Formats: sequence, C-alpha cells, structure tokens
Amino acid sequence: MPQKEQEIALLREEVEMLMSERQSLLRVAGAAAVMIASLDSKRLPVGAIESADLVATTINGLAEETLQDALASVHAEIEEDSQAA
Repeated sequence: MPQKEQEIALLREEVEMLMSERQSLLRVAGAAAVMIASLDSKRLPVGAIESADLVATTINGLAEETLQDALASVHAEIEEDSQAA
C-alpha cells in the first residue's frame, strides 16, 4: 500500500508540473498572439517577416479553445471581424 501511495504522489507531482508548464506555454502563446496581431507587416524589417509568419502560422494552427486559453492567460481577447456574417 505505501508503494501505491508513493506512485500516486509521484503522478500527482508530475501532473502539477505539466499543468504549470502548460500555463507558462499558454502565456507565451497568448503574448505572441497579441504581439503578432498588433504588428504592421508593412513596417517589419525584411529579416523579421519570415519569423513573424512562422509565429502567426503556428498560432493559427492552435485549437480554438487553446487559443482562447492562451489569450485569457494574458487578459486579451480576439476581436471579431466586423465583416463576418
């Protein structure tokens, strides 16, 4: 029984560590999304365009729920497109 309790405690620690890491990654993704959304691509240095495109493409590949969690972690919101039907 003590070994089973020890295994449970280790699993709990691992899950807590993973959740903490997820929160950190959500903050990074949220901050990157806000930064990319605020950029004027016409004013970016040529060398930064490829990196900005990579970040934007990666952010766009996130599941909607994950993106919402990322934006919430930095207290940001997605602005709805006024042209959307």
